[in-house]
Amino acid sequence: MTMTYDLRLHGGQVFLHGNGLTKVDLLIQDGRIAAIVEPGFEAAARETVELNGKLVLPGAIDPHVHLGKDIRVPKDSDDALLESASAAAGGITSMLVYLMSGESYNGVVPGAQQVMESDSHVDFGFHICVGSQDHVKEIPGYITDYGISSFKFFMNFRGEEGAYLGLPGNDDGYMYDVLGMAADHGAMINPHPENIELVWKLKGRPIDESRGPLAAWNASRPSFVEAEAVQRVAYMASVTGASVYAVHTSSTLALEAMRRQRESYGNLFVETCTHYLTLTTDSPAGTYGKVNPPLRETGDLESLWEALASGELDTVGSDHNARHRSFKEKDIWKASAGFPGTGGVLPLTLAEGLRRGIPLERLVDATSTRSAQLFGLYPRKGTIRVGSDADLAVVDLDGSYTINAETQHSGAEYTPWEGTEVPLRIVHTIVRGHFALRDGVLSETTTGTYLRRETSGATALATIAKEDQQ
Repeated sequence: MTMTYDLRLHGGQVFLHGNGLTKVDLLIQDGRIAAIVEPGFEAAARETVELNGKLVLPGAIDPHVHLGKDIRVPKDSDDALLESASAAAGGITSMLVYLMSGESYNGVVPGAQQVMESDSHVDFGFHICVGSQDHVKEIPGYITDYGISSFKFFMNFRGEEGAYLGLPGNDDGYMYDVLGMAADHGAMINPHPENIELVWKLKGRPIDESRGPLAAWNASRPSFVEAEAVQRVAYMASVTGASVYAVHTSSTLALEAMRRQRESYGNLFVETCTHYLTLTTDSPAGTYGKVNPPLRETGDLESLWEALASGELDTVGSDHNARHRSFKEKDIWKASAGFPGTGGVLPLTLAEGLRRGIPLERLVDATSTRSAQLFGLYPRKGTIRVGSDADLAVVDLDGSYTINAETQHSGAEYTPWEGTEVPLRIVHTIVRGHFALRDGVLSETTTGTYLRRETSGATALATIAKEDQQ
């Protein structure tokens, strides 16, 4: 009996690892890639979609997202619906969301999962922000009970710095405990690297505000503050045997610090964010562009692109933050830090990367494949091959669109990229065979599911290597 497939994607240029762009058709059944065939191959399908030469890429993965109006936990329907709409409109098919609480996450994860499963356009998993000794003790349970294997801690949360998120202060002894527990259980630590004691020390120093608010904010938290913390946590990772994933790397100095540590220890990984690749202190965004670490200078941006091109940078995320614009419409010292950005991860990175001549394979790796590998999702996610989830982004390189608050869908109601022209367009976003975005229009139904990930970091990579040898 001849199989009738659910969906055939015909006439596209499909990115296949090892082959690059290839003129093949994809046959999708039960949410997975069932076959990769020549365009003339005869096969019955309930629906065939003509792609007319457009690019078909693995669905992008945003490894760094904050949801909820207080950025702690998604609680309301629109926390999931609006922000995942932003993701889907930008070709994101999976996101990893940070949960932040001073309480045990045993009382947090189930509710957050329910909110997301009810209203998310894209698949999702969680990172947990650990801030207390009780959290450290519960790490093994978070892995086995919820499949959460990546944990953030804020190196800058000393004294009362973390009180606004309900997290206590910590110290280097706490960092040692966190790293050791992660190493023992195949997990990965995602530290926010800033030396807040240096920030405190610099606080009384006069700051030149003549270059504008973003330059002033950068001067208040200079890049050596980030670099010192990166070097410290990376060294302690080597002592404990932990995997460390340096989030939102923003500067030349932080890259150099990680480069030195990687010479003697391999389980260190580096993320940057779209804004550090596309915005600088000269951006006209004003306080809408306030973020931690700050937007840096042009030289830092160029260093990040060089690192992305060489493979030194592993991933690109958004550090998406959905606080409403009213929290930003103040002076630079009182405005909240962070902004929405998940919808720009793929189109902005892809457009600028291609303009710079960076190979498509490297851009796909940074926006999809490497996150899947590091966070225990590969090969289910992050690649187009038989058996993988049918998570796909269809891109029209001849199209274009303008970024504004409306195209970003976020409940924050603003974007620091307001008015930016992007010389390509996301046409379709397909999540497990379902069109989350079709012809640029969001689906009225949401089908996002929870992603369990029992391993991250070096342990996840070792699992991939073992499976490849079999």
